[in-house]
Amino acid sequence: MKLHKNLQHSGRVRLGVASVAALGLLVALPGNAQAAAVPVPLGTADSFVVLAGAGVTNTGPTTLNGDLGTYPTKTITVTGKMTVTGTNHAGDGVTQKAKTDLVTAYNTTAGEGPTSPITGDLNGRTLKPGVYNSATSMGLRTGGTLTLDAAGNPDAVFVFQAGSTLKAESGSKILLRNGARSCNVFWQVGSSTTIGTNASFIGTVMSMQSITLNTGAKVVGRALARNGAVTLDRNTITRPTACVAAAQVRRVPGGSVASGDGSTSGSSSGSSNDVQALLAGAIVLAGIGGATVVAARRRRHSTF
Repeated sequence: MKLHKNLQHSGRVRLGVASVAALGLLVALPGNAQAAAVPVPLGTADSFVVLAGAGVTNTGPTTLNGDLGTYPTKTITVTGKMTVTGTNHAGDGVTQKAKTDLVTAYNTTAGEGPTSPITGDLNGRTLKPGVYNSATSMGLRTGGTLTLDAAGNPDAVFVFQAGSTLKAESGSKILLRNGARSCNVFWQVGSSTTIGTNASFIGTVMSMQSITLNTGAKVVGRALARNGAVTLDRNTITRPTACVAAAQVRRVPGGSVASGDGSTSGSSSGSSNDVQALLAGAIVLAGIGGATVVAARRRRHSTF
């Protein structure tokens, strides 16, 4: 009879230990999620589509759907027509504060991790959310394509860290798939950036030095140069739609959702609710398991 009770005790202990172990694994989930790429706070630089340190030069008709500024060099040279749908702050106090916030954003982006090492040639790649790092340059070859796949998560973030230059050759393009959004794509560049003729680029580019957009290049994002100049030539730069509201959405109807700036494609799922429900269930299970362990120990003492 004692053997039967011991077996019951052993089974209950195993149940309790398993429950506690399950809770430990589930509680660890949020920590793992935090290790992924996170959005970069841009501060007052958020409203700018062009922000320079050594002046801005434009040739031909260019449209900037956002704010414009340059500091400490305040020179903006325009040949042809440049349409600014936001505010031309030139080198005013707003620009100066934005430049300070840009330094913070640049350093934050450079410090994100853990990183996934990646070769400089991004041509033909399909990448999941994360932090991608190259000690040297990054780029797309002529006519090349980079696809960013959010796997149905509209809050997915893509961070790219280039040790030296970023260069997207002529006709290259970036595609967003399965909920990926332009507001959650960030490029930190250790030197200078060049976007080639008729290229279609996506994301906020933060370069230590200059940024050059060649003839006809289009950007859904920002061109933010810490120290260098920004050079434009018949370009269109559109500030991404803000991502804040999307973080509060848990379930949306199926099908594609278009934001008008190319920043959203595909559909999302309610993964956050699923994780919360799973965690709550594990806590209940762990409580039952813990009580079972205590009861088993008490019965064991009364048996001997």
